[in-house]
Amino acid sequence: MTLRPFDELELEYFTTEVDNHVGVLRLDRPPANAHDIDVLLELQRAVESIRFDENVRAVLFGSANDTFFSTGFDIQELDEESGQQVGYASQTSKEVMMKIRSTDTIFIAMVNGHCMGGGLELALACDFRYVGNDESYNVGMPEIHLGLIAGEAGTQLLPRYIDRSEALEMMLTGETFTPEEATEKGIFDKIFPPEEIEDAAFEFAEEIVKKPSVAVGNNKLAVNEGLEMPLQDALVHERELQNRLLGSDVAEEGVSAFLEDREPDFLGVELGDKEPGEEATDETEPIANE
Repeated sequence: MTLRPFDELELEYFTTEVDNHVGVLRLDRPPANAHDIDVLLELQRAVESIRFDENVRAVLFGSANDTFFSTGFDIQELDEESGQQVGYASQTSKEVMMKIRSTDTIFIAMVNGHCMGGGLELALACDFRYVGNDESYNVGMPEIHLGLIAGEAGTQLLPRYIDRSEALEMMLTGETFTPEEATEKGIFDKIFPPEEIEDAAFEFAEEIVKKPSVAVGNNKLAVNEGLEMPLQDALVHERELQNRLLGSDVAEEGVSAFLEDREPDFLGVELGDKEPGEEATDETEPIANE
């Protein structure tokens, strides 16, 4: 199998880089980061690359634009393309959103700018959403003003994060909110001054990088997939995911590190730089048993 590493992708509408095992994906389609089918297909390529790139252990998803995270689907396309073609694009968008949610790498959205319609849906597909507290940013789902619905998974994702009635009211009125108001509703997880958002997201991502990626991924899948199942089925799913970890190299490293009173080196084990359970070196930092 030959896939380009994430930071070597040649994309027209996105920039990619990797810093300390943290991938940074930025949407870059001036003037407003609106997306069309070409953007969605490139995003799909990026997500698939992330899925297979062992060097990428967490992803920051942001914008190369200082004013817009994304205004959503390109309205010009609605006028120029047939309804069938736009419908195919909408379906493709849903599939890309689900690919983000089913890829066992954590995605953190960094929203610094207007985040509307399909742009908000892109953020909702991520596992965490950080937003800048600039009151000039608009956040909302205004599709009702076009005689449409939030058709890129928004009708299903938004009510999974905020109150069902509040989500429906947002879609029916098309009302926009400031980042602070949207955070109070539960749309965003954390709010920061715009100049601090990337550092905060990167700091969190670096924490994730040190954890066993297979366990991080199984936690994500247990939550995202389990919440869609009846409880008994979800518990069976959890059991199967846990069983995959029991006896694994990362579990051996975690148990050994605990018993030896040292920090586990999950990154070294997963990248093949260290044998699981290998005795601590002089550089290993001890930890206190709880």
